[in-house]
Amino acid sequence: MNALTALNSQALEGLRRLTALDTVRARIALAVDLGLLKPGERLPPAAEVARALDVGEITVRRALIALCEEGVLVRRRGRTGGTLVADEPAIGRVAEIEAYRTATAEVHRLIDQRLILECGLAHLAATAITPELLAELKALVGEMDQATDWAGFHTCDERFHLALAASSGVGSAAGHYGPVLRQLYHYYLPYPMDYLRESNREHAALVAALERHDPVEAVRVTRAHVEVLHRTMFVGLLR
Repeated sequence: MNALTALNSQALEGLRRLTALDTVRARIALAVDLGLLKPGERLPPAAEVARALDVGEITVRRALIALCEEGVLVRRRGRTGGTLVADEPAIGRVAEIEAYRTATAEVHRLIDQRLILECGLAHLAATAITPELLAELKALVGEMDQATDWAGFHTCDERFHLALAASSGVGSAAGHYGPVLRQLYHYYLPYPMDYLRESNREHAALVAALERHDPVEAVRVTRAHVEVLHRTMFVGLLR
């Protein structure tokens, strides 16, 4: 087993003990516990949550029902209804959150691994990017600016970073980088849109550096964009 495979296996070991249903429950409940999802906040439609968390829509619906029963969420009818965070949500009710709490060292290592790969990709892309891929990156920044919730944003975010890998001009780049990105995405939680808008401003700054063919600036922006995850992912928010 090579080092990359060993790291990825270790990083997901705790999560593999959970069902897909329980990972959805844990990720949403942890976001509520940490205040990333606020009391009264409406969740996106189940289909969008399913795409963002890479699970089936039926799994998401079952998880939302369970979280309502556990007092984390509530279901309201009517035009202004839907599934919302409870006004006084139960905190610490979902035991499966512990699998995330015990994964902090693995997540920090995955962030560092992504940092090394993504800085290299940004440097290469600054000299190799084609007009077509530059246009794709610009379009994805625009889509993220128009996103109305974390689920829609997250789907575009993955497409953006995989397009960055393609922009490097290295044919096998996505094969090396994609698995690391997706392993880290297994630990992502719903985030407030203000935070995601700031993240997208960094995407826009990176695209501007690529358009100027400025590898130094592209790497600087990318490093700041990834390094901050040590503080802003749940591993930096847990007390």
